[in-house]
Amino acid sequence: MNSRFRPRKRPDPAVLDNHRPLLRSLERRGLIRGGLSLGALTMLTGCDVTRPASVEAALLAISRLNDGAQAWLFDPNKLAPTYPASMVLKPPKFNAYYDVTDVKPVNGTDWRLDLSGLIADKRPWTLPQINALPQRTEIIKHICVEGWDYIGQWTGVPLRTFLERVGADLHAKYVAFKTADDYPSSIDMATALHPQTLLATRYADDTLADPFGYPLRLRMSTKLGYKNPKWITAIEVTNTYPGGYWEKLGFPWFAGV
Repeated sequence: MNSRFRPRKRPDPAVLDNHRPLLRSLERRGLIRGGLSLGALTMLTGCDVTRPASVEAALLAISRLNDGAQAWLFDPNKLAPTYPASMVLKPPKFNAYYDVTDVKPVNGTDWRLDLSGLIADKRPWTLPQINALPQRTEIIKHICVEGWDYIGQWTGVPLRTFLERVGADLHAKYVAFKTADDYPSSIDMATALHPQTLLATRYADDTLADPFGYPLRLRMSTKLGYKNPKWITAIEVTNTYPGGYWEKLGFPWFAGV
């Protein structure tokens, strides 16, 4: 690993418990928007709504259905709104499952991007090689699952361009990411090929700062913030569902906005 992050332990069950109210709130809002009441939920699932564990299991089942529905409705050619440079937040807002004081810089000179899975050319990439690829700049909104957002200006190589360059199977189902802070994540191939999905190396015309993902992070216009991993160290193209950090704790996988 090329990071200098402090060794971290996975969250204990209390961390998940702290996020369960947010998960329940998100799913219940989804049910309300869809016109599905707890009474209807009982009829559909046979769950006892007086038992929190039963309701939570049903909500997670609905979440998985929502993932499939969102994927089916996703338009790979529709662009998200963009904004003027005057609205860009400088610096961007830090977000992670730990405090910013736990971030230690990644050595960009030694850093390599490893490739695996359904990719023809699996040779690792260096930062200068990535910077030599055609670049694109997007001024888009970052939307956090916790309810806040900001406008950011991101520059990098379109993920589609990179996948094409390394001979990835563009008909595969998933693109998965490993990171220096042990935050695995994955996205569907349609989102990976979206024109506004970037492997970002710069923010607001400056090199990406250490707390925000240097030397390489994913930046998408069509997903919630927790789907955008920072400090990427490896990319895999696969047909096997890879999951992700928060998804293993019960959060939706597709997470489209």
